[in-house]
Amino acid sequence: MDAHPTIVFVDLTGSSAAYEAFDNAVVAGMVSKITRWVARVGKAHGGQTIKFLGDGVLLQFPAGILAVSAAVYLQQHYAEPLGQVPEGMRLGLKIGLASGSIVELHSDSYGDPVNLAARLCDMAGPHDIWADESVFDAELQGQAIPSLPVPRPEGVRVLPWLEVRRRPLGLVRVQGLTQPRSVLQVLWNTNVSPEQLTRPGTLADFHATALQAALPRLQLRWLDHERVLEADGAKLRIGRTDDNDLVVGDQRVSREHARIEWVDGAYVLTDLSSYGTVVRFADTAGSEVQLRRNSCLLHSSGEISLGAPFSDFTAPVLSFEVVQAGVTLVQQDVLPLFDAR
Repeated sequence: MDAHPTIVFVDLTGSSAAYEAFDNAVVAGMVSKITRWVARVGKAHGGQTIKFLGDGVLLQFPAGILAVSAAVYLQQHYAEPLGQVPEGMRLGLKIGLASGSIVELHSDSYGDPVNLAARLCDMAGPHDIWADESVFDAELQGQAIPSLPVPRPEGVRVLPWLEVRRRPLGLVRVQGLTQPRSVLQVLWNTNVSPEQLTRPGTLADFHATALQAALPRLQLRWLDHERVLEADGAKLRIGRTDDNDLVVGDQRVSREHARIEWVDGAYVLTDLSSYGTVVRFADTAGSEVQLRRNSCLLHSSGEISLGAPFSDFTAPVLSFEVVQAGVTLVQQDVLPLFDAR
């Protein structure tokens, strides 16, 4: 059985605010450099660019593992090419992936995987990779891993499936789809050797400045109660009894209902309850993540409903916000891919 194509949607976050705060020509030039670099990385991993979408890029790959390899490479090597970039111009990168049957017409691609990849990209946080479970069908079916053409840029390779670290996010309700999808987060920012992050490539000859985001903090509110969680390994417990860090006095809330902790570079909410937890993000209208003894990443801002759906106006609902701290720019010989060619 042949593998279905895999669609990858790559989007830059924060560009609208950058256009408001800075000269449009400067921001447009930076966005153009980044999106063209994304296209070159996709080609180096055996993919093709379907189209550019302003501050986004739609890519297509013949196999899921090629798409995953490209997405991991993009996040590990993403950098700003313009030196000491003002804070308001430090754009995030988020990626969504989905596989399945597509229709190619007039050099464009159509079908459910295109829509799903775009939706998952919308729901992902900056620096995240979200993939539908369909991307991993080839692994489950034992299909052969394709090879890349030789010669290829140094550092570009097909990842073995065993090296692809992922975290299940459970069933995610995606806007526009009647049935929830099983979604996974591909982990890219752990167990990365310094050699991987600093190895120069050969697609271009350019010294870039790597962007390293400072650790954010999580602000959580319920009624007049507020808690702040720092990215230092601490955990925050939510429940009905007094031994929790945030006590929510509602009978639908379990004694220990949920836990939030900093894991692998992200805040993770884990449901521990009898009646479940629902999460919705402020920047993704109509999409909800339903948790029953599983986990979900918290990014940007949104709400958490404990023990009841959001449709119940009496449900205990918490608000959350991930506040990004300042960003540190570190000069490295990384990502020569970021030239203007």
